[in-house]
Amino acid sequence: MLKATHIFCFGFFFAVNCLFAQVGDQRSQWSLGLNGGVSLNKILFTPNIRQFYQIGPVAGLTARYTSEKYYGLICAIQIETNYWRAGWKEDIVSSNALTLPDTYQRKIDYIQVPIMASLGLGEEQRGFKGFLLAGPQLSYALRDEELRSSTWTTHKVNGELQPNRANGVVAQYGKSIENHLDYGIVGGLGAEFTTGIGHFIVDARYYYGLSDIFHNAKKDPFAKSANNTLMLKFTYLLDFPWRKK
Repeated sequence: MLKATHIFCFGFFFAVNCLFAQVGDQRSQWSLGLNGGVSLNKILFTPNIRQFYQIGPVAGLTARYTSEKYYGLICAIQIETNYWRAGWKEDIVSSNALTLPDTYQRKIDYIQVPIMASLGLGEEQRGFKGFLLAGPQLSYALRDEELRSSTWTTHKVNGELQPNRANGVVAQYGKSIENHLDYGIVGGLGAEFTTGIGHFIVDARYYYGLSDIFHNAKKDPFAKSANNTLMLKFTYLLDFPWRKK
């Protein structure tokens, strides 16, 4: 946990440093707008649970402050407030390696706040620019929904009926999430096309969760249960020139 906290703090200070450590040609440009896209999420469980990607929406508001241009590199900080659907969808196989008709899905709805450094290279006023995003992300779970099929294959374990699963891991069923606060590191690459009517942006991101959705003490069934996410996002931003110096 201490190592995870150090990584998270490093990401936070890296993002904030881009806002305040101005050493190049200074800028003071705010851009505000909307974003939307798709999230593909798995939960990294220990012990492992076979999964498909849980596909869900991610959408919200974006604010970007461009602070400087340093040797051609356009430096900014980007903050978002998003609705994000995470969770997992199981690939269910029996103890004798047969694919079962059972289905199980968990939907977890978060309010998500990434705080990212944005480092761009290309055209600043009109045309294309490529960029790198990196920084910490905080999220808070608002809702947790469990969906399972009417078909539910069981077998006897120590005289008790339990779901029939390949590795015998069944503690997740009926278990509500225990840690609503989620944090980790997000990074990605994107492209931006700037016109006279705004910025049109697409980016792909990877999020690695450093927290767990379930408790992870020795007495608990899971040593790890962290979000692991791919995102594809589209953003539209509009500059506010009255913010310029």
